[in-house]
Amino acid sequence: MNVVEFTNVTKNRKDFTIEDLSFKIPTGYITGFIGPNGSGKTTTIQMMMDILQFDEGEIRIFGTSHKNHLNKQKIGFVYDDLYMYEDFTIANMKAFIAPLYETWNEDLFLKYLEQFELPLKKKVKKFSRGMKMKVSLLFALSHQPEFIVMDEPTSGLDPIFRRELLDLLQDLMVHENQTIFLSSHITTDLDRIADYIIFIYQGKILFQKSMEEIKEGFHVVKGKKELIDNDTRNLFHGLQFSDTGFQGLFEGDPELFEPFGEDVVVDHASLEDIMFFMTRKEQ
Repeated sequence: MNVVEFTNVTKNRKDFTIEDLSFKIPTGYITGFIGPNGSGKTTTIQMMMDILQFDEGEIRIFGTSHKNHLNKQKIGFVYDDLYMYEDFTIANMKAFIAPLYETWNEDLFLKYLEQFELPLKKKVKKFSRGMKMKVSLLFALSHQPEFIVMDEPTSGLDPIFRRELLDLLQDLMVHENQTIFLSSHITTDLDRIADYIIFIYQGKILFQKSMEEIKEGFHVVKGKKELIDNDTRNLFHGLQFSDTGFQGLFEGDPELFEPFGEDVVVDHASLEDIMFFMTRKEQ
């Protein structure tokens, strides 16, 4: 079962095109959405949330059209910024937002208000970027959504709250059976908590894989430059050369390199490694 299904979605913008986008967000897991800035992450989320219209294709959420108003009751959306009047306080915002949701939970709201250490009656314009993100999270979680969508939620947060947030998300996924879609360029966060990864680059999906597949299938291989020729070059998604040797991203069975013995070092690839090599190809 999937919460979201994109099928052949295309969006033409002045300076950018998302072309034939197809992917699925499985129910009850944390799916990470990665790609360099300008790859189409925010555009994709805006189309999913019906903020931005697309030209072709289909988006389904909970098995129905993404335009279905009832779906919005089930979704918690955490923006990378707060779109509220600067003179509003959290109390003002609650009076405006809470009546929109049939599932609003006041006890949950008060619990997260205390946990996030947010002032109820201080104007939003005096909040730091990190505090604004906490406010966005507070309102997204307080109506008990089945599906949480987050666009760069950890940018601007201090390291302590970032770690607390990641623990909270894992707890929601495990104990509340909530589905979480987390767009982030901080790949170390996703290394820690994601179950699946969707990788977008220049408006196209490069892959969608489970973290288990990624950990087993991708490796960084290091060795002497002399080992790279026309044949071995084709084994790698991307290569980086230095005065002392090369390193490259390999996808497949690392036993292939056993005959090279100590001339080659093979390590598991992090998401950062994968993103770097697959977008740079050769340096």
